[in-house]
Amino acid sequence: MARWEPGARERLVIAAVDLFTEQGYDATTVTEIAERAGVTKSTFFRHFPDKRELLVAGQETLSLLLAEGITAAPEGASPLEAVAAGLERASGEMGPRNRELGPRLKAAVAASTELQERDALKSVGMAAAMTTALLERGVPETTAHLASEMGVLAFKQGYARWSEGERSDDDGLARHALDVLQELRTATAALG
Repeated sequence: MARWEPGARERLVIAAVDLFTEQGYDATTVTEIAERAGVTKSTFFRHFPDKRELLVAGQETLSLLLAEGITAAPEGASPLEAVAAGLERASGEMGPRNRELGPRLKAAVAASTELQERDALKSVGMAAAMTTALLERGVPETTAHLASEMGVLAFKQGYARWSEGERSDDDGLARHALDVLQELRTATAALG
């Protein structure tokens, strides 16, 4: 077992998703995850405090990318245009590995109440990061919260479409997330 082999964090996430899918979250141990990833148990704990955190690996990075995109949006951008810039920024960092893991990750989360709770907290963190970025742009608080929640929904639904869609679809995650955001805009306008 190589102690300092590169990519340990990613291998741990992939091993966990595979094991959670194969045998369930509750039945999977940290030792099994470490063994499947080809690392020691102590290496696991250098990267993650517990197995629950594996499925939200990268949450801080994702939230940061969303906020950076919002901050970098043109000065006159509307709140939803700024959110779209955040979605584009974050989506640009999602590659084939993220797409491949999507359906398995979704199945693992659906099968565990504990993981569903952790996934909900991830959504709250994403919304908070986007809300803060929008507030810093001078967007009124209620509008910032609403735009952020729409951004989270657009990201999650766009990710689901992208990861579960046809592999021949060469469009990246950004197109799917932006399509959902546009659908949400239209739906909001129809509320009256």
